[in-house]
Amino acid sequence: LPALTIAQLYRSRWQIELFFKWIKQHLRIKSFFGTSENAVKSQIWIAVSVYVLVAIMKKQFDLQESLYTILQILSVNVFEKVPFYQLVTERDYNQETRCPNKQLNLFD
Repeated sequence: LPALTIAQLYRSRWQIELFFKWIKQHLRIKSFFGTSENAVKSQIWIAVSVYVLVAIMKKQFDLQESLYTILQILSVNVFEKVPFYQLVTERDYNQETRCPNKQLNLFD
């Protein structure tokens, strides 16, 4: 193959590598749950959808926290029935030390 064709192929390959790096860093996909094309596409689309929704909410509520921080807060509180705005604005990061009633108490 001509050198120009090889350079173009490498450039295309590099863009794919950058895309997967972005996925790992921003969408928090460390591994895929399935190996089929449909499983991989579904997982990527779900992760992109969550990322975009959080970005929209960050902008709508004019939040100063990074998207990564907001996603961390949401992942820790996924089963809590707390409004989103309250989670990201009134969050007490030392809550675990003051709310022992939410912890499993094995030794009394």
